[in-house]
Amino acid sequence: MLQQNRSLGEQAIDKVAEIAIASKLDESESLSVTVNTDPGQLAQGQVQAVAVEGKGLVMQQDLRVEELQIHVKDIAVNPLSAMFGKIELNGPAFGKARAVLTESDINRAFNSEYISRKLNNLKVTVDGQLLTIDVKTVECQLLATGKIALNAEVLVRETAATEKIYFTAKPQIAAGGWAISLQDVEYPENQEFSPELTAALADKAGEVLNLRNFEIEGMSLRIQQLDVQAGLLTLQAEAKVEQFPS
Repeated sequence: MLQQNRSLGEQAIDKVAEIAIASKLDESESLSVTVNTDPGQLAQGQVQAVAVEGKGLVMQQDLRVEELQIHVKDIAVNPLSAMFGKIELNGPAFGKARAVLTESDINRAFNSEYISRKLNNLKVTVDGQLLTIDVKTVECQLLATGKIALNAEVLVRETAATEKIYFTAKPQIAAGGWAISLQDVEYPENQEFSPELTAALADKAGEVLNLRNFEIEGMSLRIQQLDVQAGLLTLQAEAKVEQFPS
């Protein structure tokens, strides 16, 4: 836990770091950075801990995260730069992170220009025929069962037909821990959808849930645990900090 009685020097470093991180965001409801150190530690190039906590953070691709907490300990820094309020790392630092996305955040991501570009001009082979599809609308639901439901409309360019797809799937941590994949796809009773179109949509949905979309410059996150509840997706991750925004 970070110290409660903080010096003016610490508070000044906090503010500089907070402004630097805020400059990399389009918007934030609240953002605080706490650098736990003292002049003696700084002179030796040591910072005990850094905590970043924010709510309603909107990244530069118009992607929003409801809550983001990053806690990093035992950081080696350039002592001269730190004395002037700039945290310049001598090497990567590691810690823990927690990110919470709401159902609204994920649907906002699906409808953002950045993600929408990824959902157009998809090549899918259906019954041996190569088709080009555009995903027109996507609605995501985070279910109390721990599953994710997707309801989408896709346009098949070759036939100009609009296909509706609905399925639920279990989110799992993808290889490497950078993203989430959707597994164990299930359809409503008495309804059949193209498995090829479904697979393409599930694959692209995983790209939307790629944690790299929600990272702050210089900080990378690797998912270690995920939890889906009604309306909320919570991710526990390892944080790697290679540089603080300047």
